[in-house]
Amino acid sequence: MSWLLHLYETYESNQDQVGVIEKKRNGQEYTLLPISHTTQNAHIDVNITEDGQFHSATVIAKSDASTLIPCTEDAANRAGSKVAPYPLHDKLSYVAGDYIAYGGNVKNKEHFAEYLKQLEKWTNSPYAMDVVKSIYRYVSKRSLIQDLVNEKILVVDDDGQLLSKWNKDYEDRYGERPAIFSALTGDQEGAFVRFNVRSPDKILTDIWKCAEMYQSFIRYYQAKLGNENEDVCYVTGKRLPSTDKHTNKIRHAADKAKLISANDSSGFTYRGRFSESNEVANVSYEVSQKAHNALKWLINRQAKIVDGRVFLVWGNEQLDLPDLVEDSFDLFGSVSTESKTERSPNTLKEFAREIEKSIDGLRGDLSTTHSSVYILILDSATTGRMAVLYYRYMDKDLYLDRLKAWHTTCVWRHRHRKNSEGKMVSYIGSPSTKDVAFAAYGPLASDKIVKGLMERLVPCIVDGRSLPLDIVRSAVQRASNPVSMDRWEWEKTLSVTCALINKILSDQKGEYDMALDTENNDRDYLFGRLLAVADVLERRALGPSETRSTNAIRYMNSFSRHPERTWKTIQEGLQPYQARLGTKARYLSGLIDEIASRIEITDFNNQPLSGKYLLGFYSQRHELYQKRETDRGVKENEARGGN
Repeated sequence: MSWLLHLYETYESNQDQVGVIEKKRNGQEYTLLPISHTTQNAHIDVNITEDGQFHSATVIAKSDASTLIPCTEDAANRAGSKVAPYPLHDKLSYVAGDYIAYGGNVKNKEHFAEYLKQLEKWTNSPYAMDVVKSIYRYVSKRSLIQDLVNEKILVVDDDGQLLSKWNKDYEDRYGERPAIFSALTGDQEGAFVRFNVRSPDKILTDIWKCAEMYQSFIRYYQAKLGNENEDVCYVTGKRLPSTDKHTNKIRHAADKAKLISANDSSGFTYRGRFSESNEVANVSYEVSQKAHNALKWLINRQAKIVDGRVFLVWGNEQLDLPDLVEDSFDLFGSVSTESKTERSPNTLKEFAREIEKSIDGLRGDLSTTHSSVYILILDSATTGRMAVLYYRYMDKDLYLDRLKAWHTTCVWRHRHRKNSEGKMVSYIGSPSTKDVAFAAYGPLASDKIVKGLMERLVPCIVDGRSLPLDIVRSAVQRASNPVSMDRWEWEKTLSVTCALINKILSDQKGEYDMALDTENNDRDYLFGRLLAVADVLERRALGPSETRSTNAIRYMNSFSRHPERTWKTIQEGLQPYQARLGTKARYLSGLIDEIASRIEITDFNNQPLSGKYLLGFYSQRHELYQKRETDRGVKENEARGGN
């Protein structure tokens, strides 16, 4: 129950955000819901006067459809033929007293009666506002559909029945297609109506955005609950009105999965261990509402969702914290991006110092008194059931230390990100968990595989566990087979794999620097260097106009499995290119001899290479490209008469 308690505490500490409308990057609105409220997409705005007369109506644009409405426990859980009206705004079958007269389904004839009875109780309570009384007076007239037809919002046929679907043949009879058919995906009967009150002298605030309206219904509904079903709440330990009807719509408006449910009284949900469902987990209505509303708000605000799986990180003092599934470029952009003016390679130690400074800056933004971080992973196996797959709360400083450790050990140089200007940049840092999944299983991997791998990496980041070897092995195999993918994809796979290998070596106290280590005589590292020199030599001989893969790249997969045998083939293939370059190949040819001489005779065999060879390949290749760019710059400077 700790996750419920922490979500409840998050709601309590962010009361000032209740009802405040925020927007995502895509323009979608969301808010921290008041208790006893939910959101629905409305289709028709019905305005009435203060004395309960029809004023006007409009079809709501989809961008403005999301509406915060009062909600009872029964309404939040209504399904199928269950009659459970929302207290104020609802579908036509509930709010229109003339629904049956205009061809509505007779099975829904009880809807309006239940809606009116429920609204009357709120209207007659001491908590009702005048706008609620105005709406009650209007809907009591039972003329809503008639007014909407007269206003040309809804359309009826020659028999006075609501049209089910629009047909182009109707244009001759009714004119252009009514806007309601663009707002709806189904029949007109499914239109959701929200009410507002207008005055000749003034325009009253939209009641679904009015904080006084929220409190009006909350006070009424809490008084209605009273001391009914009062029991000990397992979350707070207090005696409060309990509930067995917990909310859904956790990830999005159409989400039917619940975190807490026990509606299978005849099956095996809890029978055999308990006689009643509340013996399993008894949660009060207030705690359930606040905890679930806080969770919805946090998911909308800052969660990462992959194929329905939610990855959420937040803090009790500061909601926004570095996300554990993002890469270093997103978290520490300016720190991880290499300088364009300094061509000397940055070392991992230098990068680690910069990351530490950035992390220390985050520590300074937060107070030092009992600051915690919460990590939650959710997913649903079925339409109606959701589970907590992972939950962890820890001290903020410990979380930042673990994050720093990850971003300074699972690290390498990458070239697959773009800056704010849309240009490709080179950056040093850790790959995102999603990029690790693509490196291991390819960009066509299913979302199920990707989200599963991302979940497996979370304990590696948060708890400092070792990387799963099957993931690293798969990434090494793909990085060793460049001919199976496009150049950009292979380069990305290579750098991500190097980061994973460096992480494993770091855990073994043997991390490698990104800069070329000319003193490293490890067999696998040296073989990787040989392959890189062969690749660069042939590439220079081919020239910029030739884009085909070099022999070193084509034989890379075979080289990783049989290095001695494959190197003979690669070196024989180099001879024509060495001849073509002539004296220009002298340095690279000499470098091949120098590297090969470092390999012990007993190690020059066909034993498969470990992932270390990729580090040697990457570092040697980068060093040669950097050296050539530096030499070119010197020559250009001399040609201009520089020193």
